[in-house]
Amino acid sequence: MFTSLGRFAVGHARGILAGTLLVLVAAGALGFTAFGKLKSQGFSDPAAESSQAADLVNARFGGAADLVFLVAAHEGTVDGPAVSSAGTQLTDRLAADPDLAGVTSYWRTAVPPLRSDDGRYALVVARLTGGETGLERVAERYGGDRGPISVTVGGGAAAGRDIGGQVGADLALAESIAVPVVLVLLVLAFGSAVAALLPLAVGGIAILGTFAELAILGSVTDVSVFAINLTTALGLALGIDYALLMVSRFREELAAGAPTRDAVVRTVETAGRTILFSAATVAVALSALLLFPMYFLRSFAYAGIGVIIIAVAGALLALPALLVVLGSRVNAGRLPWARRRSPGTFSPFWGKLAATALRRPVLTAAPVIVLLLIAAAPLLRVEFGSPDDRVLPESAPTRVVGDTLRAHFPADNSRAIEVVTTGGAAWSEVDGYARRLSRLPGVAAVNSSAGTYANGQFIGASPADAALARPDAQRLNVITRAEARSAAAQDVVTAVRATAPPDGTGTLVGGGAAQLLDSKDTIGERLPFAAALIALTTFVLLFLFTGGVFQPLRALLFNVLSLSATLGVMVLIFQDGGLSSVLGFTPMPLDMSMLVLLFCIAFGLSMDYEVFVLSRIKETRELGANTRDAVVHGLSHTGRIVSAAAALMAVSVFAFATSGVSFIQLFGLGTGLAILIDATLIRGILVPAGMRLLGDRAWWAPGPLRRLHDRFGLSETDPPRPEAERVPV
Repeated sequence: MFTSLGRFAVGHARGILAGTLLVLVAAGALGFTAFGKLKSQGFSDPAAESSQAADLVNARFGGAADLVFLVAAHEGTVDGPAVSSAGTQLTDRLAADPDLAGVTSYWRTAVPPLRSDDGRYALVVARLTGGETGLERVAERYGGDRGPISVTVGGGAAAGRDIGGQVGADLALAESIAVPVVLVLLVLAFGSAVAALLPLAVGGIAILGTFAELAILGSVTDVSVFAINLTTALGLALGIDYALLMVSRFREELAAGAPTRDAVVRTVETAGRTILFSAATVAVALSALLLFPMYFLRSFAYAGIGVIIIAVAGALLALPALLVVLGSRVNAGRLPWARRRSPGTFSPFWGKLAATALRRPVLTAAPVIVLLLIAAAPLLRVEFGSPDDRVLPESAPTRVVGDTLRAHFPADNSRAIEVVTTGGAAWSEVDGYARRLSRLPGVAAVNSSAGTYANGQFIGASPADAALARPDAQRLNVITRAEARSAAAQDVVTAVRATAPPDGTGTLVGGGAAQLLDSKDTIGERLPFAAALIALTTFVLLFLFTGGVFQPLRALLFNVLSLSATLGVMVLIFQDGGLSSVLGFTPMPLDMSMLVLLFCIAFGLSMDYEVFVLSRIKETRELGANTRDAVVHGLSHTGRIVSAAAALMAVSVFAFATSGVSFIQLFGLGTGLAILIDATLIRGILVPAGMRLLGDRAWWAPGPLRRLHDRFGLSETDPPRPEAERVPV
């Protein structure tokens, strides 16, 4: 198959390049429409109870308030005559605004939770009806100084806008940093300006093609805006990986005296099949994200699998066509120091490192394993949360509103747990239910159509209470002083769900704490299936690639160890705040969705390098070398490629540490760290040590599986070389 593919690229090189150019122009035109179609939410399970509660509130009560207007008095308190007059006028204008509905104001209701504990601030809450363009109009009309008051717009809708805008700005900054640095490093790695541009070409094909895919998907289903970050990072990273492997092998074939066309075919036969198996392992890891119902996670599967497929197409079709056209000119623009060395893949350092690990496997592997276990230890105390305005910089308007609410509004309605009955109830039944809820530990008050209750006692009623009742539903707001997404708030949700509802009705419990609790349950339920899918499919692919049953098991064990260490370091940094002063984020419990995403991506990329290294080891062994010599030869020919690819990929993802959104920082730092750990400690030390301990058993398989591999597995080998570099073991 790969021979035919190589010959096709050789015979139709200019046609392939012309077709690629036309497709890229169309993909670019379509892809840049994706930004207006993607969304900033998607962290909840649509089938969860909290989501159903939100749907019921939207259907029967017009929706929950998602905008908060924080009104600050320039002098005195919000009850002063001038401030009260300005606040009342603001309320009237908001109530008449066609982009808003359900406006509730402190100056119209005198509800205590809408006034800060020091009297300097008051709230007006509303529901946005005008979409994103309506939000822009609202922020422009009402934000800023308004005589004796100043108004800052916050809330869930505004947070989504701010996060989306921040992601766009961060993406431009990250790429402006990563691309020039990567280009310089590529020139240093290849020693040639022309060869250095080829990985960027493959990366560009993958990125533009995936943008077009996201534009199409965004028109028919919900897709997260954060998929853009993965598209650029993974597209550039895989472009580098695949092009490094292809171009290095091509230059090696040329250096061995092969004509250009033969060198291209041989490159596709060897490096091409490695890329395909490697891509399959990454795609398998990302496909596990499709098991989760949150479109935030599913979007990364859409983007990631799309990037992989398009990057493989670019590497196996467009890149060979480019190599045919370039020929020996692939080495043009060589740096002075690079002219004195042969443009091959051989690296004595990696061969010697492998030889050392093979001679003393326990002595070299034990310190690495201990170090990784120590790094993984903080994972035992991980806490889970969900994103809110605190993922933004402290200067963001939405963050300012959120910080003020947390500091000065101990019982504001934005922390309320939403309770909706699925049937009508009489006043007396609502009264009894609200009293029971108000007695629960951690509950400050309960607002209902029967009035407001605290500690089981009726404390008052207001005209706004009538809006909480419908003939076929009742809505109650359970206000807690706990942080909206804290463990204490989740305990309140559990207690509310356990409280008997009015006779003849059912209840749905929603709100931020309920959403977090449901998301944790949803991910926890599906995580074992996702892990089993990744493990099983990876085992099958690596078995087909190697023909042994111990090789996949070794790879899975080392990957879990490496990724556990990475996640442990992320707990130290982002939960414990280890680098908060440097990176400028607020330490918080980690978002479970981001940890799942990080695990799947890092696992896939580490298997990428596993296949790179194993392919050369297996190739050498099939030529007759024993396992020890094959490992040394394989590492000496792939170690430099893997380490260079890892360094370049790490740069491209580390650039996201400049983001103003903390979980994007976590993604960048975590992915980059996992890549570096895998390419150095795992590939350089643990792989040869593990192979030495396994010996020839590394390639063993039971008879039936051996026959299965003989029929369906990978068994192609290189022809013998006139000369081969050998490193003594």
